[in-house]
Amino acid sequence: MNGEFDGLAAIVTGGASGIGLATALHLAARGARVACLDLRIDDLPAPLHGVVADVTDDPAVRAGVAAAVEWLGGLDILVNNAGIGAIGTVEANSDEEWHRVLDVNVVGLVRVTRAALPHLRASAHAAVVNTCSIAAHAGLPDRALYSASKGAVQALTAAMAADHVREGIRVSCVNPGTVDTPWVRRLLAKAADPDAELAALKARQPTGRLVTAEEVAAAIAYLASPLAGATTGTVLAVDGGMHGLRLRAKP
Repeated sequence: MNGEFDGLAAIVTGGASGIGLATALHLAARGARVACLDLRIDDLPAPLHGVVADVTDDPAVRAGVAAAVEWLGGLDILVNNAGIGAIGTVEANSDEEWHRVLDVNVVGLVRVTRAALPHLRASAHAAVVNTCSIAAHAGLPDRALYSASKGAVQALTAAMAADHVREGIRVSCVNPGTVDTPWVRRLLAKAADPDAELAALKARQPTGRLVTAEEVAAAIAYLASPLAGATTGTVLAVDGGMHGLRLRAKP
């Protein structure tokens, strides 16, 4: 089944690094033509096609999606992965920061999907997969703004699935736990004790390790695949068991 994406075209936002890059490469390896929308596309590996676009800029999004679709020759799959993080309680972030994070993580997803929908409607295998987070349903300390944005993404995913299912467009999301990405590594580097912080992040996931970007990519590919044609409105946790498992403390 390695070629189940043969003949299909995909756009991945935030596709130049981390989960987005892993997803783009995974889809391409299984037969898809893939265009990555990102702020910077330097050194994007073949066979991926890069398009510069800022998800907070509606004209740029529309132009970027149009350029990607022209290169791809159509559009079957949209992966809304672009996003930014935020640290702190509700007291820690200014109004400006709240607007900035919500503009990228929520409204940015809306802008890209809005531009992609006319093309997705023409596909026989249309799927949208949103990158959400365990923060959408688990209370994590010092993640108030980020959690609010991802809670909105999860709710938006369900609403989109209901709105577009009769158009033949499936919409789902993945909820990763803490993923070993460049962004997480930058956060760790700023910690007072990076090693202790890394150990704490690993310990809160029952598997005892961080999730890999490739594991999230595989989950996104499942949700996007024509083989999952009966799957829509789904929230797929990729979190090392953090969502549902409650282990006893080691003696």
